[in-house]
Amino acid sequence: QIASIEAKTSEDDLKVHKMKKKVLRKQVRAQHTLMRHEGIECISHATQNLVIANAGLGNEMSRHQLLRIVEEYGLVEMLLMPPNKPYSFVKYGTTEEAKKAFDALNGKELTLEDVGHNITLYVNFVEKVSCQNAVPTSLPPGLLVIEKIISPEEERRMLESIDWIGDEETQNAQKTLKHRRVKHFGYEFCYDNNNVDKDKPLPGGIPEICDVFLEKCLKQGYIKHKPDQLTVNQYEPGQGIPPHIDTHSAFEDEIISLSLGAEIVMDFKHPDGCTVAIMLPRCSLLVMTGESRYLWTHGITPRKYDVIQASELGQKVGTITADAGDLTLNRRETRTSFTFRKVRRGPCSCIYPSVCDSQKGQQRQVQPSFPHDEVEASKLEQEYVHKVYEEIATHFSSTRHSPWPRIVEFLRSLPKGSVVADVGCGNGKYLGINEDLYMVGCDRSRNLVDICGEKNQEAFVCDALRVPLRSGSCDACVSVAVIHHFSTAERRLAAIRELVRLLRPGGTALIYVWAMEQEYKNQKSKYLKEKHNNKDKEEQIHTGISQRLISDQMPDSSSQNSAHSDLLFNELKDEGCNAKPAAASRLPVHTNRTSFHSQDLLVPWHLKASTKKKGEGADTVLIPADSKESQELSPVFHRYYHVFCEGELEAACRSLDCVRIQKSYYDQGNWCVVLEKL
Repeated sequence: QIASIEAKTSEDDLKVHKMKKKVLRKQVRAQHTLMRHEGIECISHATQNLVIANAGLGNEMSRHQLLRIVEEYGLVEMLLMPPNKPYSFVKYGTTEEAKKAFDALNGKELTLEDVGHNITLYVNFVEKVSCQNAVPTSLPPGLLVIEKIISPEEERRMLESIDWIGDEETQNAQKTLKHRRVKHFGYEFCYDNNNVDKDKPLPGGIPEICDVFLEKCLKQGYIKHKPDQLTVNQYEPGQGIPPHIDTHSAFEDEIISLSLGAEIVMDFKHPDGCTVAIMLPRCSLLVMTGESRYLWTHGITPRKYDVIQASELGQKVGTITADAGDLTLNRRETRTSFTFRKVRRGPCSCIYPSVCDSQKGQQRQVQPSFPHDEVEASKLEQEYVHKVYEEIATHFSSTRHSPWPRIVEFLRSLPKGSVVADVGCGNGKYLGINEDLYMVGCDRSRNLVDICGEKNQEAFVCDALRVPLRSGSCDACVSVAVIHHFSTAERRLAAIRELVRLLRPGGTALIYVWAMEQEYKNQKSKYLKEKHNNKDKEEQIHTGISQRLISDQMPDSSSQNSAHSDLLFNELKDEGCNAKPAAASRLPVHTNRTSFHSQDLLVPWHLKASTKKKGEGADTVLIPADSKESQELSPVFHRYYHVFCEGELEAACRSLDCVRIQKSYYDQGNWCVVLEKL
């Protein structure tokens, strides 16, 4: 019997040992995953701060349940649950409380409330838990949400008026789609062509029970015309609707949608990648007009839980802010939406032709050719560089905050008291990097120079080909993302020569230009990596939005059409650049976040409406030039670029007999040179 007990004890000890090894293995794996994917470093010594893997909103763990668990071990000063992540952060009042929680929770298996399935927690210490203040997002322009537009009794009657079981084929069209059930009244919306047959109205029209509600909407000014089409959608938990824009040619401007039975989070997305999640409470009305109706996509992600503000718990209309300290899960219930529209009787003439089916192929085809002489080059840069940056200056500046590390390194390496010129300084983000330097900036854009002035920085307006500073007056110069805007090899070389003129003998200049090679040494640049993720826009020198080519033809590259250009291309050919000049080609429009197929191209910039200066127009290729509407919201601007092949920048520098290249390198999609004046 004693032997049996000892054997049993030994077996139990072995199981415990194996379990501890498994927990340790999973804990280490969690550490590596957090570091590899999130940049979160776990530490071996105890602190007040824990990261708990498998206890995040992405695992369907609610804030209420996790808070109840972690509060058992001490005072919780902070609980952060990042949206859609499988982990959370906890900060305790003392290190002892954190150690107590670590010992109790690491490897602990528990059952998720409401969901029912089990998860195992893996806990690690971290040095600190930081909570960045989330910037509140605003509703898309033209969008309105009205709470409690109808009473619970009106809601009940409207829901009961929809018979999902009876045979009503003579009255309306009913369909069971992949993610929802649908009924149409007045006119059937055909999903095969995303339009309505305006000559075949359904018998019966919109149910009479909706009349009182619609009269209220008309009286309150939410709509101008009484709708004649109704779509009723019923969503079960886990169902949704793909992101879409209601077909322009099918319906008029105003679209209103009533949420019945339960609240829901609806996602809106702008073409520039900006997304806004909006809570639609039960018995609320969503009104979409203007930009929110025509330009933004809207949809409902199929899922059983919505991430919402914990402090509001679905009780308040508004956008869902990504505040990790105030997010939780809200279980979805069956929701029914009544969406009312007015069928359009003519083509749509909205101010968003790039997404308008009525205006496809009707846009003004402004497609500049590559310049063949100095006059044409100057005109091209005036229209597609200078004017554009004047228009987009405020928006452009808002995306330019984070200095690039190697440029900072260069500036901080200069001797104290050095005089430095930043030629093409933009919003001046490099002018204050090193307070031991005397830095002055200049830029062709007055609006960008004004932004420098607002920050008390020294800057003035001038052309980079003619900088009004004395020759040899600077110890160093920087030119970041400027020279690639000059449209001929001669003008690019002249810009480099002007930098050298400013330098004293022994002075150095740092030059950055956009690279043709956005994948180098088997590594993709950030520009390509962030094709589906725009989180770090401010770190990018170049941004834009995806647009299709104006022309079906996209040449490999553009012509330089000069003896000196041919010389440079021949030098580059010897150094391995595959780009070849193409004669008399039109400039293609680049598709953002993709590899380059042409050295000379136009890159789109989609201006946010809130940053456009009042009264300023937009010379955009997507809006008719003679239209008053071309002065309105969300124009697309196109900036000229010449992207440099490997060796091209060095070849241009070497063609000057008064300089020596100290070093050249590739930095996140840019070719870079540090040159010294002899």
